Amino acid sequence: MREQILAIIEKNSRIDLKELAVILGVEEIDVVNELGALEKEGVICGYHTMIDWEKTSIEKVTALIEVRITPQRGQGFDNIAERIYKYPEVNSVYLISGGYDLLVTLEGKSLKAVSSFVSDKLSTLDGVLSTATHFILKKYKDHGTILTKKHEDTREKITP
Repeated sequence: MREQILAIIEKNSRIDLKELAVILGVEEIDVVNELGALEKEGVICGYHTMIDWEKTSIEKVTALIEVRITPQRGQGFDNIAERIYKYPEVNSVYLISGGYDLLVTLEGKSLKAVSSFVSDKLSTLDGVLSTATHFILKKYKDHGTILTKKHEDTREKITP
């Protein structure tokens, strides 16, 4: 039941608990208890709403920052990652394979604000060797949800 609950709420965290119980073929109290246990164990870490900011009047710039760092003895990458994820501008920090060590996603009000954050705060941290900034220009799919709809050609077809 755990795996089924997680698969369903990952796609729709607002699903009605009664509906979830019906889908799973169990009592609603069983669903409530299992969700409570998953939250207490830290398996469920939070619930989020996905917003297509391009459809609002709010200006936001999202960037992916690759960060190359020097791991600390006995700590690895954890201390530097913690220092980075504590900044409110930072949405996520991932340890990655490849030419860089961390992938940081962050948001700002403008390209300049994001660039300033990277140059003034991120690049100057002890242990950070280099950064590479990639600005997200358009999102097509995010967290499994397609954000752009294919435009249908509504012109009349003319055949010879």
